[in-house]
Amino acid sequence: MQFTYFGHSCFSVTVNGKKLLFDPFISGNELALAIDINCIEADYILLSHGHFDHVADAEVIAKRTGATIIANYEVAMWFAGKGIEKYHPMNSGGKWQFDFGTLKCVNAIHSSSLPDGAYGGTPLGFIIMNDEQNFYYAGDTALTLDMQLIPLFANIDFAVLPIGDNFTMGITDAVQAAKMVQTKLVIGVHYDTFGFIKTDHQKAMGLFKTNELELKLPAIGETIVL
Repeated sequence: MQFTYFGHSCFSVTVNGKKLLFDPFISGNELALAIDINCIEADYILLSHGHFDHVADAEVIAKRTGATIIANYEVAMWFAGKGIEKYHPMNSGGKWQFDFGTLKCVNAIHSSSLPDGAYGGTPLGFIIMNDEQNFYYAGDTALTLDMQLIPLFANIDFAVLPIGDNFTMGITDAVQAAKMVQTKLVIGVHYDTFGFIKTDHQKAMGLFKTNELELKLPAIGETIVL
């Protein structure tokens, strides 16, 4: 399974031949200036919530690629109002069988509003289950005991977790989240982009290692094989 990191919380995973793009915020990210959004392909765009730093490039990429936007009801309908024809609204606790596998929406504790101030509904985390690997993308969230439910649904091969603190959980809570979802491999996101979420990479990786976990922090634009 190929994982490409585009900065902040944006990444792409190729699953069963389909390209899944998560939370595209690239053109407004000074750390991702080398990334050309016109070169990014997507069959699906998954949006965890409505904040600008997670949806900024979704409309442009969706219209160019014809990708289907998957998001909570309010976010999906907001994009429908912008002329997006392919969208699939979901909400907390729901699951759906797509051609890339099964997607289940889980709880995320955060806020959500859209760039124009419209109500953004309830933030989501995503569990993607398929024949290759199962993974959990937490979205923007605090540490929550609901994460202990995730192993009841799937054996998680890796988790994509925010580690930047201040707006989401930090590295200490991310370690606990990894333990709750029962995975040994974590890819960190939502760090370094803004002053509030600058992260000491060595300290973070050391803390994970001390807890017998592996934290990967790929460079922006880097593709890793999982």
